[in-house]
Amino acid sequence: MREHKILVTGTVGAGKTTAIGLVSEVAPVVTDVRNSDASIDKARTTVGLDYGQLTLDNGDIVRLFGTPGQARFDFLWKILARNALGLIVLMDNSRPDPLADLCVYLDGFAEHLRTLPCVVGVGRMQSHAVPTLDDYADRLASTGRVFPILDVDVRRRSDVLVLIDTLLMQLEADMRKDEE
Repeated sequence: MREHKILVTGTVGAGKTTAIGLVSEVAPVVTDVRNSDASIDKARTTVGLDYGQLTLDNGDIVRLFGTPGQARFDFLWKILARNALGLIVLMDNSRPDPLADLCVYLDGFAEHLRTLPCVVGVGRMQSHAVPTLDDYADRLASTGRVFPILDVDVRRRSDVLVLIDTLLMQLEADMRKDEE
């Protein structure tokens, strides 16, 4: 049995807490508090971390750690990224400039993204079709990065599991490369 630490990050309201809670087999740990930031349109927001745990079919354990979305908590991003095996970035396509939001996380995790696999999940594509997944791919390419980008609804367990599986496949492919 192996353990995998995966970090889930992204914009405020993208669904990090929801995603982790949906797949966690243990009661998720959340540090949501009443939102006091008028620029954020939600009642509660994460100020510390979220935590959940999932057991894979092979017995491996995935430990999911969610970050606060606000850039002012970027010091926590660095702490939570320690020993992570991969990164899931959740984007909210209904925000005013989601491609600029993506760059916040690419910059905030730049050091870790040199070595960690990553997958980008874009939510609210049905109600906000622009930018497209191709636009996200172009933005990533402009920074010299190529990651899987998926249209997701973090309220659907199957979508969250696809994000995790996509990340784990990258890890497995990288491990096989090391064995060659």
